[in-house]
Amino acid sequence: MRPVEEQVQILMQGTEYGDDELKRTMAAELRERLTTAVAENRPLKVYLGIDPSSSDLHLGHTVPLFKLRQFQDLGHDVTFLIGSFTGTIGDPSDKDKLRPQLSLEKTLENAATFAAQAFRVLDKSVTKIQYNHTWLSELSFKDVIELSSNFTVQQFLTRDNFRKRFDDNQPIYLHEFFYALMQGYDAVALETDVQVGGTDQLFNIVTAGRKLQAAHNMKPQVAIINGILPGTDGIIRMSKSLGNHIPIATTAEDMYGKVMSVPDMAIPDFFRLVSRYEPSEIETILRELDSGKRHPMDVKMELARAIVSTFYGKEGAAAGEAHFKQVFRQGELPDDMPVFELGETALLVDIIFGAGLARSKGEVRRLIKQGGIKLEGDKVEDTFLEISPNGEQIVQIGKRRFLRIVNASS
Repeated sequence: MRPVEEQVQILMQGTEYGDDELKRTMAAELRERLTTAVAENRPLKVYLGIDPSSSDLHLGHTVPLFKLRQFQDLGHDVTFLIGSFTGTIGDPSDKDKLRPQLSLEKTLENAATFAAQAFRVLDKSVTKIQYNHTWLSELSFKDVIELSSNFTVQQFLTRDNFRKRFDDNQPIYLHEFFYALMQGYDAVALETDVQVGGTDQLFNIVTAGRKLQAAHNMKPQVAIINGILPGTDGIIRMSKSLGNHIPIATTAEDMYGKVMSVPDMAIPDFFRLVSRYEPSEIETILRELDSGKRHPMDVKMELARAIVSTFYGKEGAAAGEAHFKQVFRQGELPDDMPVFELGETALLVDIIFGAGLARSKGEVRRLIKQGGIKLEGDKVEDTFLEISPNGEQIVQIGKRRFLRIVNASS
């Protein structure tokens, strides 16, 4: 096992608590736990809980997974906890309105897809998987009352999302308060040393989890709170609804290209949050970038290779880089663009959707209105544009997708 101080530097990389004193406290507690673990020749018990409310993941969702992988690489015992019970309630942590509740069947369905994508970051051979419905569904009403007696209503109303809804006279349901209790009880059930989570989980992990462990005569867990990954705009939190996300279920070429579109100012965040580089390596890269020793484009290409290789291997990263150089740096069309055989005149919207290059026809229409689709190099402005089977025609959708339309009879 590596020296304690090296481990602390690696594991605290990219953390954000919103309070310097709390960060120092967590670092000190982590150092203490690691020192004890080394002396006892045992790994730390670490977990990340995920509510599979959706199976459509983007790079921002993988930030805590990269942190878990750091723990694994350092030899610690990692549990990937599926919120099969908490997911049916809905986490209100980062919401300013009531979150929809899902059925157990739906959460388990989402969990299967989520886990498959998570193992593109985690080492599956040494990852334990648990489902929290196995203990939370067994709690009695008396148990819930005893858990809730550890908290006050005032503690919950200090949370920004609840306070905002309270001030706006928006309903706050009691079951939303219970969510933090349930997540806190997960730490009790797993008897963990460390819990990993995002800044939106600060209350659940620090206030609820640590307090309930102490109430059960356990040493309160160390909270490793990850910073937030910005989207491709480099400013706002990565979000599918904002369109600034980098999907996981995409191609190596698309992922590479999207990473390359990230503004230079976001390079440090991406290195610290979604790469497996160690602090000393990152600081060297950033120092050379700031001094002008390395060009931002070269640094960003190294970043893109590092991220893409995690999900698609070194071959995928190489293919993504070759595609990027060909299309974006040399201004050439890709050799492997999909082909659509057109037998009769059809709307361009229908062709693009039929080729599987958009989730809906509405998305294609929006792209056209935004000037995001070109036909033979010219912007398409008509959402009802018809295409006739007349030789080969090249369509560009956004910056990175291309489609070759050919005559079906040729």
